[in-house]
Amino acid sequence: MDPEHAAVNGRKRAQQTQRSQRTQTSHHEVADELRSRILSGELRAGARMPTQARLADEFGVERGTVRQALRILQSENLLSNVSKGSPATVAEDAGRALRGPAAPPRTTMVALASRITAAFAEPHVEIDALCLTAVSLTLAMGEPLRLIHEGRTKPARIDVRVLLPSRDIDLAFPAAVDATEDGERVQRRWLAQRNAQGQVLKHNLLALRTTHGIDVHITFRALPFTPPVKLYLLNGAEALFAYYTLARRGEEIDHQYLETYDAEGTQSMLFPFEQGEGLRSTTFVEQSYLWFNALWETISSELVLTG
Repeated sequence: MDPEHAAVNGRKRAQQTQRSQRTQTSHHEVADELRSRILSGELRAGARMPTQARLADEFGVERGTVRQALRILQSENLLSNVSKGSPATVAEDAGRALRGPAAPPRTTMVALASRITAAFAEPHVEIDALCLTAVSLTLAMGEPLRLIHEGRTKPARIDVRVLLPSRDIDLAFPAAVDATEDGERVQRRWLAQRNAQGQVLKHNLLALRTTHGIDVHITFRALPFTPPVKLYLLNGAEALFAYYTLARRGEEIDHQYLETYDAEGTQSMLFPFEQGEGLRSTTFVEQSYLWFNALWETISSELVLTG
């Protein structure tokens, strides 16, 4: 059988997909999975994709859903020749299509996982992050960890450093609109989320030592301020930057409805900069590392993910 027309991952995933899920899988989810396979090399550059009928059967969706997913990947320059006829073709340089200077900014939820997955292709993975709770980082780590557990990638060493706000400061946000009455409740909820996300991230990464023999190191430090932006630095060569944009929202905290000022970090637009993509991008990456390291080595302090 021609491998270019074989099932996308060599397995009949359709057998694992119940027909009852047909209405539950969106075109965005199909696009996310196919994007992951392209970036991991499972779908190799220049290869023809499986037919839309085969993909529809594999994911348990309608062909229209598959076509929408393929068009998303075509807009990202990961595929070409997307039509109702012959199968699409994987771009010759798919990784660069998502990282190059022409790559459009995307939300953190969409963009971060693919970039971290690409970073895990290196033998020594280095990730630095400055953020509010580490929710986006924990979610983005799911895909490269899955690839490791499936035996499709295996770095020799992983080093992760994370800067998060200290529990000892009064956060600028999230904050209650009526700070005098509800501020402490909002701060407790943020702290619980920060600690939980950090603990999950730490557990999942350190488990790779036992399960796969990977040399893993992860360290957290506390900042004495609320970061108005988030920053991710990958393998010494890439900086991903996003603003936390505040909005007033209503939510339930401890069974009580509160009005808060908060930012949805997973929806923040992530702007990529990469060394070698012009003087502006190269300088931004270099200065971002200088800034992160300065914070890490000076005013940050030990962070314990409890209470």
